[in-house]
Amino acid sequence: MSRLEIMSPTRARIVMEGLYKDLERRIESSPPGLCPVDMARAFLELCHAQTCGKCVPCRIGLGQLNQLIRDVLNGKATMDTLDLMEKTALSIMDSADCAIGYEAANMVYKGLIGYRDDYVEHIRNGRCTCTYNQPVPCVAICPAHVDIPGYVALVEEGRYADAIRLIRKDNPFPTTCGFICEHPCEARCRRNMVDDAVNIRGLKRFAADYAGFVNPPECAPSTGKKVAVLGGGPGGLSAAYYLQLMGHQTTVYEMLPKLGGMLRYGIPNYRLPKDRLDDDINAILKTGVEVKQGLKIGVDITIQELREQYDAVLITIGASTDKKLGLPGEDADGVLSAVQFLRSVGKDEIIDLTGKEVVVIGGGNVSMDAVRTAKRLGAKKVSILYRRRRNDMTALPGEIEGAVAEGIEIVTLKAPASLDVGEDHKIHGIYATPQMISAIRDGRASVKPTGEPDVYIPCDILIKAIGQDIESGHFEKAGIPVSRGKIVTLKSGAFENMPGVFAGGDCSSGPASVIKAIAAAKVVAANIDEYLGYHHEITSGVEIPEASLKDKTPCGRVNLTERDACERVCDFNAVENCMTEKEAKQEAGRCLRCDHFGYGIFKGGRSTLW
Repeated sequence: MSRLEIMSPTRARIVMEGLYKDLERRIESSPPGLCPVDMARAFLELCHAQTCGKCVPCRIGLGQLNQLIRDVLNGKATMDTLDLMEKTALSIMDSADCAIGYEAANMVYKGLIGYRDDYVEHIRNGRCTCTYNQPVPCVAICPAHVDIPGYVALVEEGRYADAIRLIRKDNPFPTTCGFICEHPCEARCRRNMVDDAVNIRGLKRFAADYAGFVNPPECAPSTGKKVAVLGGGPGGLSAAYYLQLMGHQTTVYEMLPKLGGMLRYGIPNYRLPKDRLDDDINAILKTGVEVKQGLKIGVDITIQELREQYDAVLITIGASTDKKLGLPGEDADGVLSAVQFLRSVGKDEIIDLTGKEVVVIGGGNVSMDAVRTAKRLGAKKVSILYRRRRNDMTALPGEIEGAVAEGIEIVTLKAPASLDVGEDHKIHGIYATPQMISAIRDGRASVKPTGEPDVYIPCDILIKAIGQDIESGHFEKAGIPVSRGKIVTLKSGAFENMPGVFAGGDCSSGPASVIKAIAAAKVVAANIDEYLGYHHEITSGVEIPEASLKDKTPCGRVNLTERDACERVCDFNAVENCMTEKEAKQEAGRCLRCDHFGYGIFKGGRSTLW
């Protein structure tokens, strides 16, 4: 009998594993604006190195594709080269023995289709179409283009009020976003190449907590122009803030008792304490923005009347109605929309769910808000019903983990089939069809029925969180184009046949994040300013600290801690704890100051423009 030896990785293998992890971090922190043709070359060379070399398509074909891409980059290619590349890629895809060769060629082929203009630009003009207008990754990826390295540096110096002033230049909701922003900026933070992304949202939250109330800047001299903003959510209030700073008298029309829109009536208090939301709103109102509440457009006042009274009208009504399941019995007692449910809680209307079983359909952030709210209202059992897998959910991973920690059951791969409604017209349960993962479409795995019998899930309350729509009836009657639940505008937010009327935010883009609504509002406010005959610039007046030349040694990321799950489910108080001052300054010190080093030097100073 031969002896067996315990296999341990060689030193070379250990080093290679480290290099793979380093490569993974570099890909994750890849900034926007890189030349796609050069990136295709780099990935192709990596794929070529992974092949076994057995078959000709991989061994020879990928090498030929690589040389053709190099010819494009080196100015040696012609338009015929692109046809040859396409034919070569298709040939490899048809004949490669394994997925390594097929996928490598397919990547090149998709690039030839998807960013052909970049190839053409290299061939005809010897340069790339991408430019370095805003190369700092976190700033470029932030929808509102907040000067993130700037306010992080201010936090490190202890200038917290200045940090808030700098944020407000591009985002008038610094406190709110410190609590709930989805922080896409962290996805491409170059600190990922060293250890982990800077906790950008956490530092914004810290600055807001430690700065206290910071007064808004002075408004420009009055222009005598008047603007009506329909909707007092994050988009409407952001636009009103910037228009007021420009000197235009702005009036916000809001149908609900208080301002804030979905921030107040859609996001539970445990995620966003409403007194902290009021800090942002009060700063906006302090600029002189007027508010008219309890007025619903199409009922109490019409678009036509507003057009006569104001120089411009902005529609930012958000997406405040729910999508339907399309199942019989959907109007039964106990069947609610997540928007309706969360709005009632936001209005402090008492909803006692003690001892009840609650099922929420959907896998987004709204569904997480609904289940965690139901748990806090005393529900005996709360379940999420989702037709895909848990890792297909669109909710933030932290929200899913928080729900699970609070005792929420996640039922995946089950699609709603029919409702069990009793003679009392009350919901008693839901039948769900078991699903299995199927083909990937548009980058996402689809599902199909397994053929197994439907599963019965009892419930006293059924909450639908499958999407949102807008209330479009009045706008369609007023001649405003609406298609598939969205108001259709030009890229500027204006309408071709209705001068002076604009729209922006969720009502025109579809439901999106708070920071995207703020970004859209900032753009449309600038376009309204141009329409009114002006070109105002918003500045912060804050001097940014010089970048430090000290070494950036590896250092762990400071994450915000949370209250214990067993404690926090008993109330609606904030779940997250803020950083300490010592933690915040250490975390701010991890920033690599990409606005100063590397590509950041091409900026030529900090822009004060939109």
